[in-house]
Amino acid sequence: MDQQLCREACSAYVSQISVSKQRLRPVITELRTLHGASHQNIVKYHQAFFDNGAIIIVMEYCDGGSLLDVLRATAKTRPGQGMPEHFVAELARQVVAGLLHLHKGLRVVHRDIKPSNLLLNTRGNCKISDFGVSGQLTNSVANCQSWVGTVTYMSPERINGDEYSFDSDMWSLGLTLVECALGRYPYPPPGQNQPTQPLGFWELLEYIVHEPPPVLSSEDGFSPELCDFVAQCLVKDTKKRPKIEALSKHPFLQMHKDNSNGLTDLLNFAMGEDKEAVRAEAEAENAQAAKDKQ
Repeated sequence: MDQQLCREACSAYVSQISVSKQRLRPVITELRTLHGASHQNIVKYHQAFFDNGAIIIVMEYCDGGSLLDVLRATAKTRPGQGMPEHFVAELARQVVAGLLHLHKGLRVVHRDIKPSNLLLNTRGNCKISDFGVSGQLTNSVANCQSWVGTVTYMSPERINGDEYSFDSDMWSLGLTLVECALGRYPYPPPGQNQPTQPLGFWELLEYIVHEPPPVLSSEDGFSPELCDFVAQCLVKDTKKRPKIEALSKHPFLQMHKDNSNGLTDLLNFAMGEDKEAVRAEAEAENAQAAKDKQ
């Protein structure tokens, strides 16, 4: 085993989540299911413990940070730029593969696909994290910052409080990929009449529910395949939104395979020349965010 593989095998990330006794049993049931979720695009859960009103989860460590870290770094090192399309295609391939295993193999709806829950490692893998348990844990006022971030990637039917199923994850994936391509959160959508002032939180939710979804255009340099893929993810009518099986066969996922060295090069692209400074700043932001949630 080489040094990098050995380090990954011995590394772990520990997360502590407060949970009431009433919620403990369903959370444990889901954790047992996730413990058996063996897939290269899903973060592995090693062990979980209950102590002093909190569940402590030991999971696989991803040394490349999250996709949110990459988006933030790109915004600083390459302002106004989205990711090159071959990175978007590779992200889509890996996330779709992970969701296919969740939906078909485990019958689990993630419920919270967003950039901060897509983790990267320096071996070029993207791994889905923080799934399943989010369906049982309620968000307290102390965790409102996390709740706001979650809601802004929710599908319209979830924001409305309607019934939802596996295809709600497709909406969140589509929104995430549009953000990667544009280099910014995609609401309000480009090319539409945008308000003169930034949207407030409740205005944003109403916009997501009642206004047309964001789109990518080939006139802006995006391939027709990418434009069609995200358009299918962002169909507002749940009866017409494709399932994961159909999306896994989409032509976009077959593109750019020869132009992508996994996602290893994405980390270098995002950080630019001063990698250490960008990484240190991202770690400081993450530490402050974790402190704010306590």
